Amino acid sequence: MRPTSLVAVIITLLIALICQLFPWVGQGIILRPDFMLVVILYWLLRAPNLCNVGTAWIAGILVDLATGSLLGQHALSFTLTAYIGLSYQRRLVLFNPWQLAGYVFGLLIFERLLMLFLKLFEGNDYPGWTYFLPVFSGLILWQLMILMFGALTRPKTR
Repeated sequence: MRPTSLVAVIITLLIALICQLFPWVGQGIILRPDFMLVVILYWLLRAPNLCNVGTAWIAGILVDLATGSLLGQHALSFTLTAYIGLSYQRRLVLFNPWQLAGYVFGLLIFERLLMLFLKLFEGNDYPGWTYFLPVFSGLILWQLMILMFGALTRPKTR
């Protein structure tokens, strides 16, 4: 694994926030992944000493403030997802890429279900099955993060 710097973490989080705020139109808004969550999950699992549950909470508050959603909604979902993600962080080095993708898929589904619960509790209508489409685009973004910054697993030894 390549060494990780705090500057890389901060820059990728800022880029994710910009992508989160980009004005998506048409089908793009339906398929838009949760950029901040995917980037936070990557850095949580790759470098937990640089990005932790507190970082997830701060990022969630920033997304809440920037998008005008209920204050604390994203912060709660990011924090709980980050906590669950960190609970198996040490074992992830033993996962193959497919198992890791399944783990991230489960985390993204958990976050979408939690956000759906919070939105329904707030009084919004049920958005339909398309609400879960960003999970699949989030997996694609996860694979791009692995290609750009390296895999989470240890390299094969001879």
